Amino acid sequence: IGLVYKNIGNYPEALSYYEKTLEIQQLLLPPDHPDLATSYNNIGNVHTKMGNYLKALLYLEKTLEIQQLLLPHNHPDLASCYISIGVAHSSTGDYPKAFSYYEKALEIQQQSLPLNHPDLTMCYGNIGNVHTKMRNYPKALSSYEKVLKIQQQSLPSNHPHLAISYNNIGIVRYRMGDYSKARTSIEHAIQIGQRSLPSNHPDLQQWRNNLERVKNKS
Repeated sequence: IGLVYKNIGNYPEALSYYEKTLEIQQLLLPPDHPDLATSYNNIGNVHTKMGNYLKALLYLEKTLEIQQLLLPHNHPDLASCYISIGVAHSSTGDYPKAFSYYEKALEIQQQSLPLNHPDLTMCYGNIGNVHTKMRNYPKALSSYEKVLKIQQQSLPSNHPHLAISYNNIGIVRYRMGDYSKARTSIEHAIQIGQRSLPSNHPDLQQWRNNLERVKNKS
């Protein structure tokens, strides 16, 4: 039920349901039971969605503590938890700490997944976002290009995730002063978006605005 509320964006109701579940589990289960880790993780992720990043970190770190006790060090669930903690740190502006968690997640995924596995795109994308925030633009570009390469192998050519990647690459190239390539990338994003998104979609509008900014420079 909590997941249903979360999926429709009703985060307060989702949180209430997850907290009630946790209360019952805490009465019935030992403190390191995996079901508790799941509940802590659910609550932490909802707090992230609601913008309560410090509360999110509190619950996600409890998840991690249990997972580190119960799971092998390269288990995919640990990678997911590291990503969630990284997102919360990034949202508070602590980019170096976010980066360290994304790196841990990527290390696990690289050990357990094929080189072009779609799950890697989340890690590479988050690492690219942190590099962008920290103004490490060449490193951000490298991360976003890795995302795009995997997406080109695993997604249809008009999938909106490809458009997001082209836009990210365009923004980084714009910030590096490479306006011609920035324009080409953002135009790609818009072309894909026009085929795959409603005409009034906010992402599409944002990409059009980005293109105008680039045109004014080139």
